[in-house]
Amino acid sequence: MSEYREMSAAELGRGIGAGRIDPVTLPDAYLEAIATPPHGPRIYAHLTAARAGAEAQAAARRAREGVRRGPLDGVPISWKDLFDTAGTPTEAGSALLAGRTPDADAEVLSRAARAGLVCRGKTHMTELAFAGLGYNPITATPPNRYDADLLPGGSSSGAATSVGYGLAAIGIGSDTGGSVRVPSAWNDLIGLKTSSGLLPLDGVVKLCPRFDTVGPLVRTVEDAALIHGVLSNTPAPALAQATLQGARLLVLDTIARDGLDGAVADGVQAAIEKLAAAGASITERALPAVADAMDTSGTVFSTEAYAPCGELIETAPEKMFPNVLERFRGGRDVSAVAYLRAWDRLRTARADYLQATSGFDAVLVPTAPTLPPTIAEVAEDAEVYAARNLMALRNTRIGNLLDLCVLTLPTGTRHVGLSLMAPPLHEARLLRLGAAAEAALAS
Repeated sequence: MSEYREMSAAELGRGIGAGRIDPVTLPDAYLEAIATPPHGPRIYAHLTAARAGAEAQAAARRAREGVRRGPLDGVPISWKDLFDTAGTPTEAGSALLAGRTPDADAEVLSRAARAGLVCRGKTHMTELAFAGLGYNPITATPPNRYDADLLPGGSSSGAATSVGYGLAAIGIGSDTGGSVRVPSAWNDLIGLKTSSGLLPLDGVVKLCPRFDTVGPLVRTVEDAALIHGVLSNTPAPALAQATLQGARLLVLDTIARDGLDGAVADGVQAAIEKLAAAGASITERALPAVADAMDTSGTVFSTEAYAPCGELIETAPEKMFPNVLERFRGGRDVSAVAYLRAWDRLRTARADYLQATSGFDAVLVPTAPTLPPTIAEVAEDAEVYAARNLMALRNTRIGNLLDLCVLTLPTGTRHVGLSLMAPPLHEARLLRLGAAAEAALAS
């Protein structure tokens, strides 16, 4: 059964539907690996064994009776530990929320359960989701897929490595400033940052409500499309015959390519050349609206984060990792005037960006400008941590600030992702384009 751990969610679903895979025995392949030190315990914060068993039994019964609820019925899924799970602690990687146990599931988790997915458990994450490296000395730091000494990216760190290590077929994370896309890139997965407001946040621990989004971390674009259909209560986008022929792609030449690590620059350039060879038209252009939006970042993010979290934080700030505490407190003293002016400027930048990119199918940026640092590197020096964290999230913040939907794809160079950014609520079109790009990059 170990081969199941390397299969995509769609492949597992097809195997269940054809009777080749038993949903009841399928979890055994995952449980053994999850329980094996050192990696499993660093990835899962809480397991939901009883629930998974019951859900798998129900999925097996539906498969036998020919009444499966969809293509992912019976497929194992993990959830970042900020999605409420009835009767299971949901602590958001923080000692401040230790023992917090909700009575009901988050709405997106309920939707997945109704579609027949099997909840494997809750994955470790960056404390309160407010950092992009995946380092959490308070609870646990999951290992990078390729090297346990490297950081996995965050804040959906365990969500990524649960898939990367074959401990779940799908990981669900949240993305406020890059928290789905950075760990996807550093673990060579596909990550989808959905449009703000598209998926419900009921039962999700808040960070920045105006920016918080829900998104999957998976092995294939097909998996991303299928689980997106489940979570959004819409038909999964049809990906058959997706093509790059005639696609108009804009390579962003503002901020996103500054100071790239050499391997990132080379990997992204090689990927863009493959997209062009597959028929895409490539244009490079500077967009002043991006710089305008990025100038508001410190004011809007820090204030949006401190507003819902500040009261809890100040009850026991000594329980927090100091670097994360400092990031939150950056919004404590922002004036109302500065905050409102920043939002006015950001709204203008969003409108200007959409107008400037209206002739393109997607805008391309390197997902993360740097390769993952080691755990030791950031653990030993607070200034290094702060600098590496801001750089890791620099490019992904563009998509959040400008209110876009974004898909990151592996380039074929380890730890290097390429992001395709599209206007809000264009997920279906983005996923079709992503399927064509995925095929081109695999060539």
